[in-house]
Amino acid sequence: MKDIVVIGAGKIGTTVAGLLAATGDYQVTLADLSPDVLDRLDRVERIDTVGVDVEDSSRLLDLVNGKFAVVNAAPFHLTAPIAEAAKAARTHYLDLTEDVASTRRVRELAAGASTAFFPQCGLAPGFVSIVGFDLARRFDTLDSVKLRVGALPQYPSNALNYNLTWSTDGLINEYCEPCEAIVNGARRETAPLEGLEEFSLDGVTYEAFNTSGGLGTLCDTLEGKVRNLNYQTIRYPGHRAIMRALLNDLRLRDRRDVLKDILEHAVPTTLQDVVIVFVIVTGRKGNQFVQETYANKIYSREVNGRTLSAIQITTAGAICCVLDLLATDQLAQTGCIRQEEIPLKMFVSNRFGKVFAKRELHPEFGGEVR
Repeated sequence: MKDIVVIGAGKIGTTVAGLLAATGDYQVTLADLSPDVLDRLDRVERIDTVGVDVEDSSRLLDLVNGKFAVVNAAPFHLTAPIAEAAKAARTHYLDLTEDVASTRRVRELAAGASTAFFPQCGLAPGFVSIVGFDLARRFDTLDSVKLRVGALPQYPSNALNYNLTWSTDGLINEYCEPCEAIVNGARRETAPLEGLEEFSLDGVTYEAFNTSGGLGTLCDTLEGKVRNLNYQTIRYPGHRAIMRALLNDLRLRDRRDVLKDILEHAVPTTLQDVVIVFVIVTGRKGNQFVQETYANKIYSREVNGRTLSAIQITTAGAICCVLDLLATDQLAQTGCIRQEEIPLKMFVSNRFGKVFAKRELHPEFGGEVR
């Protein structure tokens, strides 16, 4: 049994802890700054809880010292101190951050480390990069790689056509920060909320637009090999126009705390959501110009007696999969490992990664995976 620290007892952190503990292969310490948050959690076998201030470096180091790995499910601005503690303790490190600057710091720390660092192990960035690279490597010459991901309410009922399903801080950050892309063969930054597209999937119309962080390290991996590469977030039509008005016209991008307060008091959360992963790759195979597409929808459902949202299932399932592959010596044990280095077949064959497989029966994730 391997000892794991999960930092952050929010929706994703508690789900990660629960999935790991349920296997019987992991003993989990779930840490959070708030004692009230920890006190409200149900007591679960093989999960211990502890209050810790991440900014207390000595206390944090004591927490992760001697553990097999630390899973960082804390807000993105706490990424650096947690990764620094993991390196000092010679503990494997995994996180979910979409923040580009934080990821650069993790990659710096991983250089020369005696343990493995896996930044951006979630859905996007994370799983979508594994899918994109798996499709891309099938081509002789690449033209374009388009990654599209969205976590959407199944039953939209407000003008935003949206419900809160994950971190509000993370949502605002990806709507505000510059986006990485490759455009006509040149690497560049693009503006968030721009590049509006529409597409149809299963008879439903969606919009997609630039957001920050979803590419992970794919720009590094595919630079010089692809003409166009970009990531966009999927929403129902009309969402982007309202968010542009709030962020740009009302200048709430400069008052993010105000926008967070507005969203959390006016936009309800929901567990009835759907995650859409839509990846389109074009290029040449021999003398033919062809396209390959990956499309998948994952819905909320009951897991281990609890109803979990699709974003909880996919995000927690993805990072648990990477940890499980690491723990079973199927991945490199030192340095910074890019998500796209993980083979898609290996990923979806794992007991946690099977959440992304289509129509496969897997009891640990509540039966049929749609």
